Amino acid sequence: MSKKLVAYFSASGVTRAAAEKLSEAAEADLYEIRPAVPYTAADLDWTNGKSRSSVEMQDKACRVPMADADVKVAAYDVIFLGFPIWWYTAPSIIRTFLEAGDFAGKTIVLFATSGGSGFGNTAKDLQGSAHGADIREGKLLNGRPSAASLKKWLDALGV
Repeated sequence: MSKKLVAYFSASGVTRAAAEKLSEAAEADLYEIRPAVPYTAADLDWTNGKSRSSVEMQDKACRVPMADADVKVAAYDVIFLGFPIWWYTAPSIIRTFLEAGDFAGKTIVLFATSGGSGFGNTAKDLQGSAHGADIREGKLLNGRPSAASLKKWLDALGV
């Protein structure tokens, strides 16, 4: 049986709720990816081109510093990686997380929350930050997925 981790970034709490449910359903450990400087409501205003999140997402080289840079993933075979979709992809802090650990040989299954867009090219976008990992586009976990629907998805993944 593989050892599983649910790692997630949540700016507003929506992705946190999905991650907690997924962690229970997958019988996986839970790890919160936190920025060194927490986001404010103004930082998250995607309609303001000068907001922190807008500026970060416009700069593909941006790496948001994490509060806990000591990412311990060696003990895990499968990492469920969750985040809100920002500008049709993962927030910059997700690349920071992936580049902070050694994910070679790991299976990374993405999950996300979104107000209206899908994964787009997220799995492809992240591949360069997790060399040697098998990154799989997973599922949008919007709303309140039931434990039964999560178990069914997990069973279908075969991880």
